[in-house]
Amino acid sequence: MDFNRARTRLEGCYITIPTMFRDPDLEVDLEATAAAVRFLIDRGIDAETGTLLAGGAAGDFSTMTFDERMAVAEAVIAAADGRVPVAMGAQTTSTRELRRLAKAAERAGAEFIQVSCPFYFQHTEQDFYEYVAEAADAADIGIILYNTFWTSAAVSFSLVERLTAIPNLVGLKWACPRTDAMEFEDVVATFAPRLTIIDNHLMFAQSAMLGATAFEVHLCNYWPEWGTRLIRNVKAGKWQDIQLALVREAMPFYKLWVEIEKTYTSGDGYLDKLCMELVGLPSSRCRPPTRDIREGYRERCRQMMIATGVPGVLPG
Repeated sequence: MDFNRARTRLEGCYITIPTMFRDPDLEVDLEATAAAVRFLIDRGIDAETGTLLAGGAAGDFSTMTFDERMAVAEAVIAAADGRVPVAMGAQTTSTRELRRLAKAAERAGAEFIQVSCPFYFQHTEQDFYEYVAEAADAADIGIILYNTFWTSAAVSFSLVERLTAIPNLVGLKWACPRTDAMEFEDVVATFAPRLTIIDNHLMFAQSAMLGATAFEVHLCNYWPEWGTRLIRNVKAGKWQDIQLALVREAMPFYKLWVEIEKTYTSGDGYLDKLCMELVGLPSSRCRPPTRDIREGYRERCRQMMIATGVPGVLPG
């Protein structure tokens, strides 16, 4: 793989495709998942403006078997049909399974795998370094390092620096706790020349000014034009427009997500799925233990979408 080209291919909106399930048995619904990909492409997401993530957190990776994860990735890759790069979520607690996921992702045609520090145990930096090195050894595929500090050991500046010696490492999906030491800005500014920085911190204007070229955008799943506008504004250096769009149009989505997370259920992707349902896409609940939010939050979500200007919201 040409890893310099891979870094360029990773630029744009980083969009986690929610995995859809059938009611009531909650078996994987590959056609509905593929429909979400086609919706994005039909509404303007292409190789210049996005990368799709199959089987990430919002894609319910934690509730799926290995075979289900691969089936979802293959469905997303087939629906993308080479028009948008595809990454596959490869989070796991097992290095042996990580190697297997990396090999399978390469065979399936994914350009990248997303890797984060194994959860449950508080692994050391050397543990994680060797874990990423094993993924690089297993397959000729781009690796995206994801700092999931809320569920596992945090990735430090020094560990990122060490990991850049691995040629396959092409991306860093970055967020970190906010402190006066400005670790977020330090890592973005330092490593943007070597890695494609994916802002997972909703600091899009600031991170773009420091060199970030990719952005985690949940809104794309129901409003792809929001993402394509973001990328146009990044390229044009319209920092004020970017920040105002985050506050006026993205913040209400995230505020509702935080409310649900604090008072009703936890997980990822459930609000994306409800928003997708409300613009007419095939959708579903997430698998348990995340509970179904649709009945309790449908109208709140509809009003939030209308207020923020989402096109095509279905009437109540």
